[in-house]
Amino acid sequence: MAGVERRSFGPLAREVAVIGQGTWQMGGDRAGAVRALRRGLDLGMTHIDCAELYGSGAAERLVGQAIAGRRDDVFLVSKVLPNHASCAGVIAACEGSLARLRTDRLDCYLLHWRGAYPLQETIAGFEELQRQGKILSWGVSNFDVSDLEEVRRIAGPGHPACNQVLYHLQQRAIENAVLPWCARHGVAVVGYSPFGHKGDLPSHRTTRGRVLTEIAAAHDATLRQVALAFLVRRSPLFTIPKASTSDHTAENAGAGALRLSEEEIARIDQAFPLDRHARELPVL
Repeated sequence: MAGVERRSFGPLAREVAVIGQGTWQMGGDRAGAVRALRRGLDLGMTHIDCAELYGSGAAERLVGQAIAGRRDDVFLVSKVLPNHASCAGVIAACEGSLARLRTDRLDCYLLHWRGAYPLQETIAGFEELQRQGKILSWGVSNFDVSDLEEVRRIAGPGHPACNQVLYHLQQRAIENAVLPWCARHGVAVVGYSPFGHKGDLPSHRTTRGRVLTEIAAAHDATLRQVALAFLVRRSPLFTIPKASTSDHTAENAGAGALRLSEEEIARIDQAFPLDRHARELPVL
């Protein structure tokens, strides 16, 4: 079987695994979580996402342990909280994240969601960190089109590098305008919570579930693998499922080599139709 597919990450001259590893609410079994992350790296899921918010820094410490000795293999992302998003606050928050991650740089640093600080301040902090070599690129999370347009007006073409958003089969609102805008402007779209907040997929007893089950059987795959493959079916899409066990990690990685046919994509699209009137981004 082929490995995890890689594609260009927005404007960066770097290819990144389309299936990455998220860390939200990870860490109950710390040793198990570290093993799971390392297993993911072994299987080609070298895109790891974390944030200062997650466990008040605990997730970053866990990731730091998992990537020890393998930093150069990893596309490492973390996020700054909105209440730290002044120019000076961004710099201080990043330095804290770097210390917890035991590294000298982030590959991409994101504003977790928009808060009270003007975007000009946040972007000035990002640009200073980039000048210092502490971050190699920067992006945003949970931004709608109007927010993205504002970032582009301030920072110019090539920014932001990515927009990280909620995206799963039953929440496809980003396809209305956010995804087309990002595709048009060369911005990577990283979907989080790809199985929904509860992590549940429809039962095989339902019409939706039967569609996934039939497609999975045709590929000798699982329902989760089919869902992930759909969510990264084309550029500029990426996804970052969380896995707390090595077996779950291996299952996620298997989706990185799964290629759905256009007919299969159309079947899933019909089973999980896009609501053309849905809000672009859910309220946090």
